[in-house]
Amino acid sequence: MTTMDASRPAEDQQTGQRVVLVTGPSGAGRSTAIHALEDLGYEAIDNLPISLIPRLLDGPPIARPLALGIDVRNRDFSVTSLIELIDRLTRLPDIDPEVLYLDCRPDELIRRYNETRRRHPLSGAGTPAEGVAGEIDLLAPIRVRAEVLIDTTELSPHDLKAEVARWFARTASTRLAVSIHSFSYKRGVPRGLDMMFDCRFLKNPHWEEALRPLDGTAPDVADFVADDPRFPDFFARTRDLLLILLPAHVDEGKSHLAIGFGCTGGQHRSVVVTEMMAKALAEAGWQVSKRHRELERRASGTTGPRRGDRA
Repeated sequence: MTTMDASRPAEDQQTGQRVVLVTGPSGAGRSTAIHALEDLGYEAIDNLPISLIPRLLDGPPIARPLALGIDVRNRDFSVTSLIELIDRLTRLPDIDPEVLYLDCRPDELIRRYNETRRRHPLSGAGTPAEGVAGEIDLLAPIRVRAEVLIDTTELSPHDLKAEVARWFARTASTRLAVSIHSFSYKRGVPRGLDMMFDCRFLKNPHWEEALRPLDGTAPDVADFVADDPRFPDFFARTRDLLLILLPAHVDEGKSHLAIGFGCTGGQHRSVVVTEMMAKALAEAGWQVSKRHRELERRASGTTGPRRGDRA
């Protein structure tokens, strides 16, 4: 599964130097992705120390887009330094940074390490399973920040190269990459949203005991939210507004549009609307992806639900 699944537009639609930071757990396919980007015409540099990346970009302009591979074996790697780098690049007007995160299920990563008999870089004297678990926990804050997340669990190297090409090919395209995010206002608005809609006025499944432990992907929760008398008009008007705006953004040469739907806890109402809106836009012919930030955080164990959270 690819969290964001769409073709990218031509590089001449970028507003500045395109810089793709490629990362993810060891064994997930980072090297394959770097080679795929190099084949696509990117200048690829693997494992450049994080502290040297700003110096590289402060130098003379680079004619080609850059692909920079970063992993835990980098000599000055830390999650804090990588997040600071992402924030710094985002603030530069002449840089278009993107984080490509290669993800993979832990059991598949362990299988790959056992098959190759290689030592995991974080396992030390322990087992590959310990190294895999530690690295996934370590990289969780980076995973949340990714613009493009590709799950390589079921992908062959050939499939992964094709998936990278779908996102990062430099050939012209009129497609717009649309991503729809659900989130909790309690945990802040996701970075990079182009527009957002507040769903907190809808009936809250949190107050229904049978629905509280479920999330917005459950049919019973979706039915409950859609049964709110205000829902049909809200959804139809929002969908119609987006169907007006998306072609306009294509005409303006925009490469990606991020749309957010928020509620209190990010578990019920915003998830329902995100699921339904992604389906509606896809049925209208748009290539759409969806991410549920709070559900992903809870699934990864990085941020458990806080006492008193209301979806």
